[in-house]
Amino acid sequence: MSKEQTAIKTAYFSILGNTCLAIIKWFAGFFGNSYAIKADAIESTSDIFSSIFVLFGIKYSSKPADRNYPYGYGKAESLITFLIVAFLAVSASIITYQSIQNLQQPHASPEAWTLYVLGAIILWKEGCYRFVLLKSKKINSSALKADAWHHRSDAITSIAAFIGISVALLFGKGFEYADDWAALFAAAFIFYNCFLLLKTALAEIMDEHLYDDLIISIKKVASNVDGIIAIEKCLIRKSGMNYLVDMHATLDANLTIRKGHAISHALKDKLKQEIPELISILIHIEPN
Repeated sequence: MSKEQTAIKTAYFSILGNTCLAIIKWFAGFFGNSYAIKADAIESTSDIFSSIFVLFGIKYSSKPADRNYPYGYGKAESLITFLIVAFLAVSASIITYQSIQNLQQPHASPEAWTLYVLGAIILWKEGCYRFVLLKSKKINSSALKADAWHHRSDAITSIAAFIGISVALLFGKGFEYADDWAALFAAAFIFYNCFLLLKTALAEIMDEHLYDDLIISIKKVASNVDGIIAIEKCLIRKSGMNYLVDMHATLDANLTIRKGHAISHALKDKLKQEIPELISILIHIEPN
């Protein structure tokens, strides 16, 4: 299965899972009289749309290079991450506003059965987080990584709701607002995740140097190509799930142009064979 197919199937998994959980949370929040679960439902509802954006971004960024975009459409994945962050931030803002409103008016304690619902949701969402994160690392997708953190933030908001409802039920009258404070904590955590995801996406858009391990792998492969003396410089940019590389390779100054050209092609072929994520390799020859 290709990286694109893996990413698309994982995105569909997230969309289906988030839809089912959003329905369950809205039901539990309304009939269980829990503002924290309602806040959690808002977050899950936004996750549905963000997962749809992830799916769109993966499909679009996988388009092959053409005349207008000779380096491909990979950067679209990072741009989609910005949209996901926006959805998270809006969700957290709504949760914050609603929780503050709830703190200013009296209300009854949540129903005890909501704790069982939340317990099952927490286990499911943590499992989803680990599954999607594993897939994102396997295919090197920043958009899927952002989607994985949606699952983790959902699990955290559910844990906050679980604690808030437990406090409200355990201590009784006067502690009904623990449910709302739990929702506020969940919103703060979501805002923090927004910052982390935004930082990662911005680094990819700005081509920040983050790939020392990949450079080591490239140099190791190059050392096994006949005629390559050294790799003097290696610059890497991430585009979607792949990389674009510019490098300076040192060769014997006495070689003919034809021979140097052949060696550079041998290096390029070897790199693409050993590291398939390198979709564009530009080699500049340096004489030794």
